[in-house]
Amino acid sequence: MAFGWIDEQASARRRAGLVRTLRPRPADSPLLDLASNDYLGLARHPEITEGAAEAARRWGGGATGSRLVTGTTELHGELERELADFCGFEAALVFSSGYAANLAAVTALAPHGSLLVSDAGNHASLIDGCRLARGTTQVVAHADPEAVRKALSTATGPALAVSDTVFSVDGDAAPLASLATACREYGAGLVVDDAHGLGVLGDGGRGAPHAAGLAGAPDVVVTVTLSKSLGSQGGAVLGPAHVIDHLVNAARTFIFDTGLAPAATGAALAALRLLRREPERAARAREVARALHTRLTASGHEAVRPDAAVVSVRAPSPEQAVRWAADCRAAGLAVGCFRPPSVPDGVSRLRLTARADLTEGQIDRAVGIVGDTRP
Repeated sequence: MAFGWIDEQASARRRAGLVRTLRPRPADSPLLDLASNDYLGLARHPEITEGAAEAARRWGGGATGSRLVTGTTELHGELERELADFCGFEAALVFSSGYAANLAAVTALAPHGSLLVSDAGNHASLIDGCRLARGTTQVVAHADPEAVRKALSTATGPALAVSDTVFSVDGDAAPLASLATACREYGAGLVVDDAHGLGVLGDGGRGAPHAAGLAGAPDVVVTVTLSKSLGSQGGAVLGPAHVIDHLVNAARTFIFDTGLAPAATGAALAALRLLRREPERAARAREVARALHTRLTASGHEAVRPDAAVVSVRAPSPEQAVRWAADCRAAGLAVGCFRPPSVPDGVSRLRLTARADLTEGQIDRAVGIVGDTRP
């Protein structure tokens, strides 16, 4: 049978307890949400939903085509200009997802014969970008600038270091300034994914590269997602204007993909403008993350100190992590559950995401449920 191997793999997943399932959520969930990436609490904010609705009314339900054909609206241009200005870069290019933005940046900036140096903790989209690129990839130790420097010293052509700014599993931050120094020693470019930094780190949420003094650097390219702090959907690449022009002409996930829907574009633009007016939201998200960490560790949990808005709590085993997350849900709390093979270090954990709109009472409730359900 042509696809018989699929059933064999499904059986293996069931035996290993690694079956993934979809769990549709209702429009008005009763759960306290510490599982989503809505760091600033903007996904349901009336200004953001109205921004989406107004864009759909004006521009239609879909982009109607690729960005180079009919899929670019004036709204896309507004978002790109304001996003670049906010984050401190010369230009920006909006994509249909953060995943597509990462594939574009990595593949288009790694020509044939190039060396890509990838952090072992990178997101799957960066890993896939390296796999699709026409160069050779070296995976180096997590958050280790010296390992990056050693790898770059072997390059015989163009070179590119690739890293998350905030890693999605444990919420730890990359040493961006040191990475940039290592790259400059060897004339290499640096591509960093600021999906979990935008809206949380930097002055008023301008992101981890801005905080590290790398905004606008000629050798740094940043990717972001619009689906986390900005409460919408989509992604973008930020960098020098000539790099963005190159992506327009060379990035396959830009050239051949349908443009970001107007509603998502309008929502992201509304969220960005709200964040400009209310920069304190970024500081509050970090404050909530620190409070979660402090109270969890005080209760005896092994929690990783957060550098942004992600709080990771170690679990004894994959099976216990799954049961722990399920028990939290049954008690009214939604949390993430990371386990092998999704985690490169093989350590299972619960993943709690801080939100700027959480109250002190909700923080205490979350910590109490995690503690009460601990295996």
